[in-house]
Amino acid sequence: MHPRQSIIEIFSTFVQFSGDRFSNWAMDSQLRRSIQSCLHRTPQETSESFWTLYWYKFWQVTETQTLAKSHLTAYLQETCYWISQKTVAGFASTQYQLSDCFQIAIAQVDKILKGFNANQSFTLKNYASAIFGNAIRETLRQRHEVDICTDWGLLRKITKKRLVESLQNAGLSVSEVNAYINAWDCFKILYVPTTTGTSRQLTRPDDRTWEAIAQSYNSQTGQQVNSQTLEKWLVSAAKAVRKYLYPALDSLNTPKGADDSLEWVDNLPGLETESLVNEIIAQEEAQTRNSQQSEINQVIIKAIAQLEPQLQQILQLYYGQELTQDKIAKQLQMQQYTVSRRLKKAQETLLRSLANWSQDSLHISVTSDLLKSISTVMEDWLKNYYSLSSN
Repeated sequence: MHPRQSIIEIFSTFVQFSGDRFSNWAMDSQLRRSIQSCLHRTPQETSESFWTLYWYKFWQVTETQTLAKSHLTAYLQETCYWISQKTVAGFASTQYQLSDCFQIAIAQVDKILKGFNANQSFTLKNYASAIFGNAIRETLRQRHEVDICTDWGLLRKITKKRLVESLQNAGLSVSEVNAYINAWDCFKILYVPTTTGTSRQLTRPDDRTWEAIAQSYNSQTGQQVNSQTLEKWLVSAAKAVRKYLYPALDSLNTPKGADDSLEWVDNLPGLETESLVNEIIAQEEAQTRNSQQSEINQVIIKAIAQLEPQLQQILQLYYGQELTQDKIAKQLQMQQYTVSRRLKKAQETLLRSLANWSQDSLHISVTSDLLKSISTVMEDWLKNYYSLSSN
């Protein structure tokens, strides 16, 4: 890449790629006329730093000022190019090319302008270098995370909100989206892997699980859909998620307009580099999980409070003090089978409350498999709750 020399070039030209390499500097006619007019009015000002500050102050007057932003975007082209080249070279394996990384970085201009402080010692180029580099590194890391996730791992990580957006973006009708979401709900409930370790490499559910998913789906919807169809839907859903989170990058070199103006800024895709796969999934999944956990806490605590005092006492002794049924019987001066029967009654009452909440709040049909899952969750909750209350 040969460096730009004149003020006109620096503030009105843009990088053009050919075969993922720098090809030439493309002139934007509108920006050229703009900077020529400025230089004509103030011929004594030939400093790059002066015009950088000039356009930055001009942009500050109104952040919707596209002319000032375009001049500053042109100004940052070389910085963006060299940072993109340096950063992508640091990743041993990536599907992104230099031109892709350049696009990811240059999409950060709004963030750069909003965060830059001209009163501090660093220059706009130095500040932009840090933002450009961070954006590229984060995107490559997040893309790697999505790439190494299996379809099943990705579907267990994704939130319902993001899945709906992905399916809508894929062009599915409302009824199709609803069908896919219902299938995904059944998958999330019934596919509970028992293997330890990362969830990124989850394998395909076994045939027995698929049959349970199909049975649950059909009972909820009143339809007759086989497990093979549901599996195809979920595989398609995973593909839609990947495509939505990482859309294909359009070429920077496609000019628009009838004149000789490139208007290339309009070609930049709406990359949401501030909210990539781990942040999207982690934050939204955490919010959903925390919200549901809070509701579960309230449901069980309320249900416990409504139990008979003796049942509450048995729960406290069993989970809080970890006494056996024999020891509880001796302490309460009753038969062991009575303790067993009343403990089971208390557990079933709490389980029924959780099942009703799942049906009413999550719109999930209560099946035997679901009850087993809820029972396991409830047991863990009771042990933790009474353990904390005993300390």
